[in-house]
Amino acid sequence: MDIILLVLHVVLSLGIITLVLLQKGAGASAGAAFGGGGGGGAGSVFGASGSANFLSKTTAIFAIGFFVNSLVLAYLAANREIQSESVLDALIAPSTEITTEEAPMSDSSRVDVPAPEGLESLAPTPVEVETSAEDVPPADVPAPAE
Repeated sequence: MDIILLVLHVVLSLGIITLVLLQKGAGASAGAAFGGGGGGGAGSVFGASGSANFLSKTTAIFAIGFFVNSLVLAYLAANREIQSESVLDALIAPSTEITTEEAPMSDSSRVDVPAPEGLESLAPTPVEVETSAEDVPPADVPAPAE
C-alpha cells in the first residue's frame, strides 16, 4: 500500500506542476502586447473563458489530493510497526547501564601476566639526550639584564 501511495504522490505532484505551467499568469496581457500569442489554442479547446476555470478547478482538486496523500503517508510512517535496524534508532534508544561491584583484590589474587614473545623488539628504546647551553644558538638567548 505504501508503494501505491508513493506513486500516487509523484503523479499528483507532476500533475500540479503541469497544471500550474499551463495556466495563464497575471502578466499574460503584457506578454501579448510584445507579440505573445495569448492562448489561442487553449481558448479553442476549453472555450473563451473556460480554460481558466477548468485548469484552476483541476489544480485545486490535485492540490487537495496531494495534501490528503501527504497526511496519510505521514500517518503511516509514524505508526509503522516494523522494527527498523537503523543506527540512529540505536543511538536514540535508552541505554541500560550495567553496574558491577568490584571486590577489593588482595595482593595474592593478582597475577602478573607476561608480555607476548616478540613484542620486545617493537617497543622503542629510550634515548637520553644531553643538552647544554652551548647547543642553544645565541639569537635565542635573551640578553642579560644590567
